[in-house]
Amino acid sequence: MTTTSPVELLSRPRGVPADSAAAALLGMAAELDALRSLVERATDADVSRALARPRRDLVDFAALLSPSALNRIEEVAVAARDTTLARFGKARTLFAPLYVSNECVSVCTYCGFSADNEVARRTLSVDEVVLEARELAARGFRHVLLVAGEHARIVSKDYLVDCVAAVSEVMANVAVEVQVWDEPTYVRLVNAGADGVVVYQETYDRSTYSNVHLLGKKRNYEWRLAAPDRAAAAGLRRLGIGALLGLHDDWRAEALSVAAHARELMHRWWRAEVSVAVPRLRPAAGDYEPLDPVDDRSFTQLICALRLFLPDLGISLSTREPAFLRDALVPLGVTNLSAGSHTEPGGYASASYAEPQFEISDTRSPADFAAALRSMGYDPVWKDWTRV
Repeated sequence: MTTTSPVELLSRPRGVPADSAAAALLGMAAELDALRSLVERATDADVSRALARPRRDLVDFAALLSPSALNRIEEVAVAARDTTLARFGKARTLFAPLYVSNECVSVCTYCGFSADNEVARRTLSVDEVVLEARELAARGFRHVLLVAGEHARIVSKDYLVDCVAAVSEVMANVAVEVQVWDEPTYVRLVNAGADGVVVYQETYDRSTYSNVHLLGKKRNYEWRLAAPDRAAAAGLRRLGIGALLGLHDDWRAEALSVAAHARELMHRWWRAEVSVAVPRLRPAAGDYEPLDPVDDRSFTQLICALRLFLPDLGISLSTREPAFLRDALVPLGVTNLSAGSHTEPGGYASASYAEPQFEISDTRSPADFAAALRSMGYDPVWKDWTRV
């Protein structure tokens, strides 16, 4: 029997269990720094070795993120395409975000919902949420992601539980992207019908995290980092994580942290489906300027590297990205895609006066996007399971 020393208890970050994926990632700080250095030093031979290996580690992932790999992006893309086809076939899951509220008490410099932005606010009633869900169902969707700002009084635990319970009568799969909660609250959401959770760390760089999260509970880096562990322990079977590219001035460092976090979640919570998203900043209220805009070529390299490092990882792509790029990335690693999205509360069943969180780029309707997938030889999947 092992015991934990008082020194270990005092040094452990508050809210991070010792056996969690978050604790494992926090313990990798020195390794991730070393891997970041490897990215710049990776040679053409390192890239060839990474491409040739049937199973890849973080050293291989670093090589695939390197400038040397970018010079061989066509070869990397072919390998990613072949891996995606072998693991996922031609099926691509479609989902829709359903924003229930843009009320927020947190101040985050990059977000249109930030409390210091003077924007039109709205919180849907549960009945209005159901109307939105029914409209999405009429458009074909059976997977929905409930999204809200961080306001524990207006967007309360009880409100979210009621929304999940109501929407689960309409949708086969309900996930939430909301304020992070404790494990008992996630249990309540599971019992109400929730299947998944999405928690963007936003940025894994601690200094940048502090600089962009100025007020609110979101300032607690460790509590947010461990939220997927708490959700998995509560029984949520789909875990989504991600970083918002452009917050930190080094997208490759962010990529290493996202990949390492995903790997640890897959090891620790092997019964769950783990997915990542790496959206790039889009214009929003507040006029935040990205520190490190990621160009299309580099963004493609990142998607391919993630697929080759973690062949069974789900990779999500939203309508933040332009239509031509979304279509190009479908064969290379992306498995989950939104379509016809609104990023303000309401907007599907009827027009909404509320401010959107950000501008979308791919404005195709769900039907048009599904048709585009079929024209490329892919099968748009609206529903992939039923709760029994």
